[in-house]
Amino acid sequence: MVLDLADRTDFDNADRGFIAALDPGVVKDASGRVVWDIDAHTRASAGDCPPTVNPSLWRQFQLTSKQGLYEVTDGIYQVRGADLSNMTLVESDSGVIVIDPLISQECAAAAIALYRAHRGDRAVTAVIYTHSHIDHFGGVLGVVDPDTDVPIVAPEGFLEHTVSENVYAGTAMLRRGMYHAGPLLDVGPTGMVGVGLGPAASTGTVGLVAPTVDITATGQEAVLDGVRIVFQLTPGTEAPAEMNFSFPDRRALCLAENATHNLHNLLTLRGAEVRDARGWSRYIAEAIELFGDDAEVAFASHHWPTWGREQIVRFLTEQRDLYAYLHDQTLRMLNQGLVGSEIAEQIEMPPELDRAWHTHGYYGSVSHNVKAIYQRYLGWYDGNPAHLWQHPPQAAAQRYVEVIGGVGATVDRAREFLDRGDLRFAAELASHAVFADPDHTDARTVLTEALQRLGYGSECATWRNNFLTGALELQHGIAHTAITASAGLAPAMTITQLFDALAIRVDGPKAWNERFALTWEITDSGERYRMELSNGALVHHPTRQDRGADLTVSLTRQQLLGLLAGAGHDGVGMTGDSSVLPKLLSMLDNPDPDFPIVTP
Repeated sequence: MVLDLADRTDFDNADRGFIAALDPGVVKDASGRVVWDIDAHTRASAGDCPPTVNPSLWRQFQLTSKQGLYEVTDGIYQVRGADLSNMTLVESDSGVIVIDPLISQECAAAAIALYRAHRGDRAVTAVIYTHSHIDHFGGVLGVVDPDTDVPIVAPEGFLEHTVSENVYAGTAMLRRGMYHAGPLLDVGPTGMVGVGLGPAASTGTVGLVAPTVDITATGQEAVLDGVRIVFQLTPGTEAPAEMNFSFPDRRALCLAENATHNLHNLLTLRGAEVRDARGWSRYIAEAIELFGDDAEVAFASHHWPTWGREQIVRFLTEQRDLYAYLHDQTLRMLNQGLVGSEIAEQIEMPPELDRAWHTHGYYGSVSHNVKAIYQRYLGWYDGNPAHLWQHPPQAAAQRYVEVIGGVGATVDRAREFLDRGDLRFAAELASHAVFADPDHTDARTVLTEALQRLGYGSECATWRNNFLTGALELQHGIAHTAITASAGLAPAMTITQLFDALAIRVDGPKAWNERFALTWEITDSGERYRMELSNGALVHHPTRQDRGADLTVSLTRQQLLGLLAGAGHDGVGMTGDSSVLPKLLSMLDNPDPDFPIVTP
């Protein structure tokens, strides 16, 4: 790999159109708690690369630490560096259209205030969610009220996939996200240096206003307050529900998160559905076909824009080829009998792609993306029967340590590999020692050092954050994860989704021998649901039939939200066996946002 560290092209583009910065670059919630501090990134990224950061990643850190209001083209602006993602603002006949209102309400409010300070107090006339990830909708209540009547535009399937990720698997993803994004690490040379895709993730108030306009087909057009938009659906790319779109009258193209200035994830380290690399490449090719001849500027929901038709087509072509190459070479090699970990070691990237900064794995990586492609096609099992029924981590660790000769001997061998520079195997051995004896001081010390050194060498910011957060927890224990997304999404969820979230929490063994049925009547919407508990499974569906139930519950949607949030059932109508509802609630398990990861 040959990269020109003196290349300033991206720095010039990242500064282009600058109007003003957030000053100070600190955002607080109503209680005075800091939920965002871009100033810490600006200070930490100044100067030359320290020896504890990969030089390529340091360059990306400096770029993603830039912040403020920028003009993209006539009538289109972005606030960058006010959260992990960008807020884009498109001026319309009577106000402004907001694209992707960041993660949290407080940051979104600060971003639009910065825009209004320089462009006038324009009302929000529409909101567009480019896709179903929280950093593209969570701050919506910072730009509109919950009962707003402005159009909320999103790709088909948005709400389904938003709830699936942030509620159904939300606790596990949030806990793993503490490793992925590194919010507990100090910002600086021995800690967090961004996440590659942006500076960091804010920790403010998350909300959701459900979409009112669905984009269901490529080529669909909409006129929002006088602004003409042409959409391209791209499902299964960076998100299960996602879309690009063009502003043809302004020769501007929004690429959502499908083409940013890094190699993205095909499977995020925090966890998600495996993405379709082949489909991703094809949708980028389609974007070139649909919009490449006319676009003079292409911008995305992260990073800085690309200007000039020739430059846009080259950028998109290289991004297209990047995902196609990873897909096709992984399939070629798995059909030769290689497993995911072997392909990840053997794959070589084309020199021309490798020379381009924007193809580098600052957020995703070639290594874990190749394994994701393997998983998408063949699953977790590599075909070797010896790997079909392996012991779980702690049981396996105890046996490995026994074979090596005890925890002390295992730590000694781990130290030997550490001294040789084989950090990967040193970490593996030391991890076995920690899982066999979590209180063994030397085992934790060796594992901490191995993880720290792995982090310092990583070009991928999320790898760095994972390694360094693991080291931090070994030294100081698990810090409580205080933030949550699910509560803020509940008001926008359907009744089916609310009951799904309830069913996921049922303790199956505790409920094995219980059987009862409920009818739920949602009085303000006229919906009627039947719910049955049997064999530890809570099954529910909308119904028009009256099949008889042990209990009929009549309540408003707001009362249901309160009931599921633990507010009790005062004012809720119940006919039948009133003990059924508290019995059901007593069988619910509470998710654990602080489960261990680097220790058993």
